[in-house]
Amino acid sequence: MLNLGIIGCGYWGPNLVRNFMEAGECRVKTVCDLNPQRLVFIKGKYPLLTTTRHTDEILADRSIDAVAIATPVSTHFQIAQKALQSGKHVMVEKPLTASSRQADELMELAHKYKKILMVDHTFIYTAAVRKMKELIGAGELGEIYYFDSVRVNLGIFQHDVNVMWDLAPHDLSIMDYLLDKTPRSVTAMGLSHLGNNIEDIAYITINYADNLIAHFHVNWLAPAKIRLIQIGGSDKMLVYDDMENSDKLKVYNQGIDTPKNAEDGYKIRVQYRAGNMYVPKLEQTEALLVECRHFLDCIRSGQKPLSDGEAGLRVVKILEAAEESLKNQGRLVKICT
Repeated sequence: MLNLGIIGCGYWGPNLVRNFMEAGECRVKTVCDLNPQRLVFIKGKYPLLTTTRHTDEILADRSIDAVAIATPVSTHFQIAQKALQSGKHVMVEKPLTASSRQADELMELAHKYKKILMVDHTFIYTAAVRKMKELIGAGELGEIYYFDSVRVNLGIFQHDVNVMWDLAPHDLSIMDYLLDKTPRSVTAMGLSHLGNNIEDIAYITINYADNLIAHFHVNWLAPAKIRLIQIGGSDKMLVYDDMENSDKLKVYNQGIDTPKNAEDGYKIRVQYRAGNMYVPKLEQTEALLVECRHFLDCIRSGQKPLSDGEAGLRVVKILEAAEESLKNQGRLVKICT
């Protein structure tokens, strides 16, 4: 029976508590938050929990084997660093850290102390994204041409990071998981409309080799909540709409065909291919529950997590490059590998 501590009980923390409670073979022992009202809230739902306003109480408790961190991005590194040094396995809400240097240091600490370091890239544990991975891996889409995502809503405004660091990690982690390719460069444009120099709308374009491109639209000022990913291939196309209650994933046997040996480019006739659309059957298990169980399994077995520190680092590197581009009016920035 593993004992867990949850650090942060704002928006995401209660979801972690609930899913670890349901995961089995573990016990959420202590929950920490600076806001006493949040502790009263979680204590009301789970009376047997211990609560505290002091992170150090969880880190000093030798009976706690692992911690899940759901605090503002600017605090991730310091808390995760202390947790690893205290001999605890660590799961951190996305993004892993506020810089690639910090992510590198956490990975080194996890290796030094032989502890699991995992980032909460929840969406790669959804049945829809896992099915997409299966289809792409089987070559059903053919050559991938593009990855396009829209993640917009009205709020929630963050005080320590802009909209890119808040919303884009979800889709960046999905892209990283599905494509399994190394991006070359990024451009980004964004604006702040509240006078606080924190961008609330942004557009990110990522360039790959082999004529592959990815585009991301993130926005805190949208009138409707949209969670949409489209992936186009030479043979088939995917549409993943997370706002659908059912039929979240659709596979389209549609595309274009061009002559293989056209002598003159002006004579190329594009032929449109319109086939059937089908909806794959998906499991209904909550993604966060799958992820929590995976974290516990990795602790017990020592296996590498699907969303390990390296996955978190890759996403942070893209965000860093996008931030540099954004601050320089969309200048192309190479992504360090």
